[in-house]
Amino acid sequence: MSKIFSFPHPVNEYAARSVAACVCILTIATIITSWLPLAIFLAYGFWARVLTGPSLSPIGQFSTRIITTKFIKSDRPVAGPPKRFAQAIGVCFSTGALICLLLEIPSIAQTLLIILAIFAFLESAFGFCAGCKTFSLLMKIGLVPAEICERCNNLSFD
Repeated sequence: MSKIFSFPHPVNEYAARSVAACVCILTIATIITSWLPLAIFLAYGFWARVLTGPSLSPIGQFSTRIITTKFIKSDRPVAGPPKRFAQAIGVCFSTGALICLLLEIPSIAQTLLIILAIFAFLESAFGFCAGCKTFSLLMKIGLVPAEICERCNNLSFD
């Protein structure tokens, strides 16, 4: 059970970027359609990835088992805790958008989804993880204890 509810460390950067590409596409589809099942699937995916890594996430499974193994065929390890933090930010935006759709406040839902789509695009296209940068900043100013990502410092990442 603890293996299911764990987050990988290190994380394959290519898998993370392919998840972000799928999230970007799904988010844009949700923006265009405001279809509640898409918003539910989007929010579920973020919750699943925060709680279990790719284990219970359909997008995570698709990215790790198909995209990175069949097409990219490469591995670039990066620190897991910042990626998990970024997924948690995605939980906030996707769940907030879902709640707004349920409460029939589409303008706020659309705004949250647009922000989510922009940052998912930046991660997928350019490898810019805003959540990871925020995590790093929070560590530097002491709001995130160094031991949270102690193993990150002991691994050599590019």
